[in-house]
Amino acid sequence: MNTGRRERRKAETRRRLDEAALRLFLEHGYDGVTVAQIADAADISVATLFAHVPDGKEALIFDDGTERREGIVAAVRERPDGEPVLHALQQFFAHRGPYANELPPEHAPKRNLIVSTPALHGYARRLWHSCENELAAALAEDSGRAPDDLKVRALARFILEIPDLTGTEPDPAAALATVVELLESGWS
Repeated sequence: MNTGRRERRKAETRRRLDEAALRLFLEHGYDGVTVAQIADAADISVATLFAHVPDGKEALIFDDGTERREGIVAAVRERPDGEPVLHALQQFFAHRGPYANELPPEHAPKRNLIVSTPALHGYARRLWHSCENELAAALAEDSGRAPDDLKVRALARFILEIPDLTGTEPDPAAALATVVELLESGWS
């Protein structure tokens, strides 16, 4: 039972950190906020902040990447029979971040902060890139190719570049469609 309490306390501390960081970033801009200010606003020490978020203040806006990694792999593996893989991946992206039209209003400020802050945008890119091996494995299974096949690795890498390439375009959804169309013409 002690482990359950410890996990709940860790989750509560992380929630407080995330909320404090987002509030301060929205009020003062990302570059106008220090780690010490975030820790103070969450009523914890800086050492405790780094124990929970060793990657620094960028990581306070994101989860650990597990959800995105599982989601993109599921988009490949769990799509309906006959649905082209790139269409499934386009649909996966269409409901996330800069592409989502039905994003709850409370999520829009966070999305806008990520898209407009180079450090956060870069961290998001690193999180996407961390999905490469798992995505390549799913694409390999789907295509009957080996996971180390250059075409599989290249497609996985290109797909994971989509958010960085298109997320800040004036019409991210149209840019997403353009890139997917380009990939489809070279991948069948």
